[in-house]
Amino acid sequence: MAISRRAFGVGLLATGVAGTGGYFAVKDRPELQGLLGNRTKLFGFIGGEKEAFLADQDVISALHSHGLEINSRVAGSVEMVREQVLLSQNPAFLWPSSSIMVDIARQNGIKIRNDRVILNTPVVVYSWQPVVEGLTKAGLVTTTAEGHHQLDLKALLDAVLAGTNWSKLGVNSLYGQARIVSTDPNRSNSGFMFSGLVLSLLSGNVASGAGLAQFGDKAQAIFRNMGFKSSSSGKLFEQYLAGGIGGEPMIIGYENQLVEWILADPQRWKRVQASNGAKPVVLYPHPTVYSAHPLIAIDEQVDRMIEALIGPRLQQLAWTKHGFRGPLGTVTGDADSAIAGLLPAEIDAVLPMPDANVMLALLDKLAA
Repeated sequence: MAISRRAFGVGLLATGVAGTGGYFAVKDRPELQGLLGNRTKLFGFIGGEKEAFLADQDVISALHSHGLEINSRVAGSVEMVREQVLLSQNPAFLWPSSSIMVDIARQNGIKIRNDRVILNTPVVVYSWQPVVEGLTKAGLVTTTAEGHHQLDLKALLDAVLAGTNWSKLGVNSLYGQARIVSTDPNRSNSGFMFSGLVLSLLSGNVASGAGLAQFGDKAQAIFRNMGFKSSSSGKLFEQYLAGGIGGEPMIIGYENQLVEWILADPQRWKRVQASNGAKPVVLYPHPTVYSAHPLIAIDEQVDRMIEALIGPRLQQLAWTKHGFRGPLGTVTGDADSAIAGLLPAEIDAVLPMPDANVMLALLDKLAA
C-alpha cells in the first residue's frame, strides 16, 4: 500500500519525538547514563585491599554501565582521613576499611555528605600448616566440624607477652620467641583493627578509656615485639607468601586476601595444596572483629557510586571474584569451586571495636 508524503512525514516526526523522549528518559536516570557513553569521573582514595576489585574489568564495566569512571589511589585507611597532604588533593570520596574512620574523618573536619558500608571482611590470622599443628597440640587452635580453624588469640597474646618460645607452643620447627605481626596501626587499617582487638582482649571486654589506662602498656609491648611493621595490608600479605614459615610465621590480614590470591590463579593453589612444603592456613580469632568498608561521600556524585556498589551485580562480583562479604557480613552468590569449603558461611564470634576516642588515644600510645 502506498504511503502519502504527509503520512511519511508524520511517521518521521513521531519516531523523532519517541527517540528524543527516550534519550531524555535515559539522560535523567543516572543509573542508565552509561548507555549514552556519558561517564562521571570520580577521584578518591581507597584501602589497598580493594585495589584488585576496582581494577577488575568486570567491575569497571559494571560501573561504566552506571555512567561512572573511578580514578582511585591507594592510601592507608588511617592516613586518608587524617593526613592533610592527601585531603588537599580534593578527593570526591574516601573508601577506608573501618567504620570508625567515618567518626575520625568528622573529627578532622572532613565534610561528609553521606557514608555507607559497602563491603565486609573479618580480620584473620594467616599462618602455616606446621605452626597450626603445633598450636593445636598446645590447645591454642581448635577445628570446627566444618574444618575451619579457630585461634584463642588471648592465649597467644599472653604467650607473646611472656616471651614464650615457639617450641613450648608445640612448634619445634621455628626458632626463638613466638610472635605475630600486623601492619602499622597508625597507617594501615588491619593493624588499626588488630590493635583495638588486642586492647579489648586484654581488657576482657570492649576496651574503654579505663581499659586503655590499665592495659595500654601491654598492648604497646605486643606491637613493639613485632619489629618492622608494613604500611600496607597487601604488602604484608605478599611478604607472608614470599617469606614462608620462617619469614612470617603468623600475620594479621583480611579473610578476602587469600580468596583473591587463590581465584587469581586456581591452578597455582592446586599445586600448593599438592606440594610437600608448608601450606598457608587461615585462622579465625575467637572472637575477631569485622573490617567494614564504608564509602565516604564528599562530593554529591558519589551517591551514585554508592548505589551502584550496593547493587546485586557488583556485590556478586565482590564475593565470587574477590572474597568480600556484603554489608551485613553475608555472601552473595555461590563461591568458586576453588574455594569451596574454605570459608565459614557466618562468623559467629565478633567483637565491636572501641570507640573513636579510645582508638585515637591508643594510636598515640603505640606511636610513642
